Amino acid sequence: MDVSLDKIADPALAEMGKNLKEAMKMLEDSQRRTEEENGRKLSGDIPGPLQGRVQNIGEQGHIALLGHSLGAYISTLDKERLRKLTTRILSDTTLWLCRIFRYENGCAYFHEDEREGLAKICRLAIHSRYEDFVVDGFNVLYNKKPVIYLSAAARPGLGQYLCNQLGLPFPCLSRVPCNTMFGSQHQMDVALLEKLIKDDIERGKLPLLLVANAGTAAVGHTDKIGRLKELCEQYGIWLHVEGVNLATLALGYVSSSVLAATKCDSMTLTPGPWLGLPAVPAVTLYKHDDPALTLVAGLTSNKPADKLRALPLWLSLQYLGLDGIVERIKHACQLSQRLQESLKKVNHIKILVEDELSSPVVVFRFFQELPGSDPVLKTVPAPNMAPSTVGREGHSCDALNRWLGEQLKQLVPVSGLTVMDLEAEGVCVRFSPLMTAAVLGTRGEDVDQLVACIESRLPILTCTLQLREEFKQEVTRTAGLLHVDDPNWPGIGVVRYEHANDDKNSLKLDPEGEKIHAGLLKKLNELESDLTFKMGPEYKSMKSCIYIGMASDDIDIPELVETIAVTAREIEENSRLLENMTEVVRKGIQEAQVQLQKANEERLLEEGVLRQIPVVGSVLNWFSPVQPSQKGRTFNLTAGSLESTEHTYVYKVQDTGVTPPQTPSGTRTKLRFPGQKPFKKSLRGSDALSETSSVSHIEDLEKMEHLSSGQEQEALEANSPEQHPGAPAPQEAEQTGTFQNRAQGPEDDRPQVEEPENLR
Repeated sequence: MDVSLDKIADPALAEMGKNLKEAMKMLEDSQRRTEEENGRKLSGDIPGPLQGRVQNIGEQGHIALLGHSLGAYISTLDKERLRKLTTRILSDTTLWLCRIFRYENGCAYFHEDEREGLAKICRLAIHSRYEDFVVDGFNVLYNKKPVIYLSAAARPGLGQYLCNQLGLPFPCLSRVPCNTMFGSQHQMDVALLEKLIKDDIERGKLPLLLVANAGTAAVGHTDKIGRLKELCEQYGIWLHVEGVNLATLALGYVSSSVLAATKCDSMTLTPGPWLGLPAVPAVTLYKHDDPALTLVAGLTSNKPADKLRALPLWLSLQYLGLDGIVERIKHACQLSQRLQESLKKVNHIKILVEDELSSPVVVFRFFQELPGSDPVLKTVPAPNMAPSTVGREGHSCDALNRWLGEQLKQLVPVSGLTVMDLEAEGVCVRFSPLMTAAVLGTRGEDVDQLVACIESRLPILTCTLQLREEFKQEVTRTAGLLHVDDPNWPGIGVVRYEHANDDKNSLKLDPEGEKIHAGLLKKLNELESDLTFKMGPEYKSMKSCIYIGMASDDIDIPELVETIAVTAREIEENSRLLENMTEVVRKGIQEAQVQLQKANEERLLEEGVLRQIPVVGSVLNWFSPVQPSQKGRTFNLTAGSLESTEHTYVYKVQDTGVTPPQTPSGTRTKLRFPGQKPFKKSLRGSDALSETSSVSHIEDLEKMEHLSSGQEQEALEANSPEQHPGAPAPQEAEQTGTFQNRAQGPEDDRPQVEEPENLR
C-alpha cells in the first residue's frame, strides 16, 4: 500500500505524505504481528469496554479513520501552509469525484448529514431566483411563495427537514404523485408534475426546485430524469438528483435514465456506504458560476476546518484507486443481478424490479395466488370473492413476508436484508448490496445461501397459508372456541376458549380465562409436537388467546382443534370441580360441627347432671357404668353428604359409598405408530410409503383399530347403566343357574349339611 505524493511540490504536503507512509507502515506491522499471534484475520476489536463491539472495517476503513486524526494534526500548522494544504486537498477530491461520476466542471460540498447538502442547494436556489432576498428577506418570499417539488416515493421526513432548515411553511412543499396507470408505481408522474407547475404559476407562486430520484429509498426505481430535465429548463426550475443508483455512473455501462443525471444542476453522493468507508462525509456536487452566492448559501467556506472534511475521503480514494472503486461498485451490482436471476426460478416469489440489467436493488416478497386471480404481485380477486377475503389474504401475506424477512436476516446476516412496508405492495424484503456489501463483506456464496434459505422456507409459508382457512372453519364449527383475526401473526391462527362465565362483549381482563389459557398452553407444549404455541396478546388490556405457529403440510387440523377444545374444557371442569369440592367440604364441616354439638347435648341429657359432678360422677359410674356409644361423622366426597360412623365401629367395615361413573372423554383416540408426533396425519394413503412396506403398515394399523374398537366395546358393556355393577351378565347368570340346577338334584338324595354358626 502506497500513497503517491511524489508529484506534490508543496513541502507541507510532502512532509504529510512521509508521516502518512510511516503511520501506514506501523499499521501494517501491527496487523501482521496480530495475525501471526492469533492465526486469524484482524477483527478490529478495541481493548476496553468497546472490545467485541466494533465491526471489521479493513485497511480502507483504517485509512478513513486515520484521516480524522491526521486532520487534527494538520490543523496545528501555520495559517499559510494550512490554507494551501486544505485548498489542495479540497480541489483534488472534487476533481476526482467529478471525473469518477461523470459530472464535468462541478463543485463539491462535503457534509455529515446526507440531507444537509440539499438544504444548502435550496438556499442557493432561493438566492439565485430572488435577487432582493439578501436585502428584503422573507418579505420577498411572502409576495411570491417558492414551491419545492418532491416525489411521493421520496424518503420519509425529507420535506419536513427542508422546511425546518429553510424556515418555510409546509404549504411550500408540493408532493408529486407517482404513476398509477403506466410505468412504475414508484416513478414520478411527469404529466401530473407539469400540471402542478402550471397551476402554481397561475396562483402567483414560484416553482423553485425539483428533487428527483435515481434509485428511490424503497425499491430503487429511477425517475425519468431526462424528461424532468427538459421540464425544469422550460420553467426555470433547479433539478436536484439523489439515490443509490448514482453509484453506477462509475461503471462502464450506465442506463440512459441514470446517465441523464449528469446533466442535472446538483446531485448528492454517499461514497461511504458504497465503498465500505466509515466516518466518510457525503458529497453534494453542483454547478454554479457565482462564488458569492455559493458563499452566502453555505456551500463554500474559507475556514480550514470545513475544507478538512474532505481529508478522509481524499486518503481513501487514493488508497482504493479508480480500479478499486469501480470493482467494489461492480461487485455490488453483480450480487443484485445474481439474486435476481436466482429468484426468477423460485415459485411464489415476486420481484419488484424496474430495469433488471442495471438496478442494484432487489425487492421481493412471497405471494400466494388466489383462486381466479392473475399471477401478479398484488393478487386480483375473482368477481365472486368477497372483499374481506381479499383483505385477509393480503394481511396474511404481509405477516408471512415479515416472518420470512426476519428468518433470512438471522440465517444470512451478511446479506444486509431489510424488511419494509410499501403502501401498494405491502411488506417486502429488500436486498441493497451497494449500501451493505462493502461493509458486511457479502460474497456470491452468501447470495446462493440466501436463495437456498428462501427455498427451504417456501413449503412452510405455502402450507401455513393454506391451513389458515381450514383452521378458521374448524374453529368456527367447534363449540366453545372463538377464532381471533390477528393480521400480524404469521402462524396458522389464533384461537380463544370461551368458558361458561366469559363475557363476550367485554374486552376487560378475565382472570378465569387467563388461568384456563395458561393451563392449556402448558398442556399443549407438553405434547412435544412440531407446532409452537404461545400465549398472547402482548397487550394486557385484551383477553388471553393461544397463538399457533407455522406448520408443515402433514398437520391434522381437526385433531388439533379438537385437542384444544377438549383440553380447555377439561381444565375448566377440573377447576370448577375443585371449587365445588371446596365449597362442599366447607359446608360439610359446618354441618358436622352442628351435629356433633347436638349429639354432645343429647349425651348430657341421657347421662344426667349427677354424672357430670367429678366425685359423684365417678361413684355412679362405678356402681352403674354407662355403655358409651361410638357415634361419629364421616364425609362422603362422592355423594357430598355426612354419614354416621356407627356402621364402621359395629361391623368393623368402612362403607365405600357409590362409585362415581367414569368421566367420558371427548377426545377421539387416534392410533399412532412408534415415533409419530401429535397432530400428524395418518400414513394411510400416503405416497411416502414404499411398495414393500405399505401393505404391512396398513395391516398393522387395521389390527390396532380392530383391537381398540373391541376394547372400547367391552368397556361400554361393562359400564352400561342399565346393568347393576354387582350383578352378573345374562349369559353368565344363565350358565351359573344351569350349573347349580344340575349340581343340586333332588333334595332327598343330597345329604343336608348344617351351616356353621359363625358363618351365619
